[in-house]
Amino acid sequence: MILHNTSAPTPPHLLNGKFKTLSNFPDAIKTSGQHPPLYDRLQPFSSFPHQITGPTVWKPEDFVNDPSSWIHHFSAVEIAELSNAADDFARYCAANSRACPVLAIGRAGDPALPTLGEDIDIRTDLPRYFIYRDGELVGETQEITTLWRQDLVTFVIGCSFTFENALRDAGVPLRHVDERRNVAMYRTNRATEAVGPFGGALVVSMRPFSSADADRATAISARFPTMHGAPIHRGDPDALGIADLSRPDYGEAVPIRPDDVPLFWACGVTSQVALQSARLPLFIAHAPGCMLITDLTHESLLPS
Repeated sequence: MILHNTSAPTPPHLLNGKFKTLSNFPDAIKTSGQHPPLYDRLQPFSSFPHQITGPTVWKPEDFVNDPSSWIHHFSAVEIAELSNAADDFARYCAANSRACPVLAIGRAGDPALPTLGEDIDIRTDLPRYFIYRDGELVGETQEITTLWRQDLVTFVIGCSFTFENALRDAGVPLRHVDERRNVAMYRTNRATEAVGPFGGALVVSMRPFSSADADRATAISARFPTMHGAPIHRGDPDALGIADLSRPDYGEAVPIRPDDVPLFWACGVTSQVALQSARLPLFIAHAPGCMLITDLTHESLLPS
């Protein structure tokens, strides 16, 4: 359900300084993890309605009685655009492999990924999916069976969760894991190599360490090139155009201590930025932290 507020919220800079200390948001500002907060729309909890009295935008029977009105039929031009996009996106990933290391590409219309697991069905095997139309997030769901079409192609990109597991096994602490937060991610001032309609900013994930642990994290993650490999930057975030580590573009911030060394890895969210910039009629992505679990072992991903 979407509630539409007809009056404009108070801008953050007019909240008498309270917004800057987040006192109106004691549990911090929560987002989906894939999109930055809309700061101009934030309001304290006290301003939200305590009871819904007007009609909602739609009722369940609207869908039950007229399901065809909820279905978008793609034109031949849109179908051709989606088909061509798969080839361009594969080339984009190859040109930007540190951020978008491709583990597998499915066959058009086939939800199986036999090289990653015998019984994988990409329509149901992720905990949560985000649905994008024309580059805009329009919904989320726990399965995409009803959205599946014969011209959809699956791309599986390596995830830093794999090398994080190796770091934990080696006794290297991960602050965002210890604090039960999603890793902090930032758009940088570095552009990716554009291919066809795909391009945009490089996104990085950041993890702070002591100097000694930063050396260990670099060496361990470098052993997993298909999971983003070693960090692309160490130290000063300004070199990447990141002004404030406490305000990530995606995910959640962690406290930074005076003696911390921040390490920055190329991040798979880069691929979603590129997909949004292409403004395709449709693409589907995993929700933050809702990854595909394969049959591959971590050891099998190490270079021989």
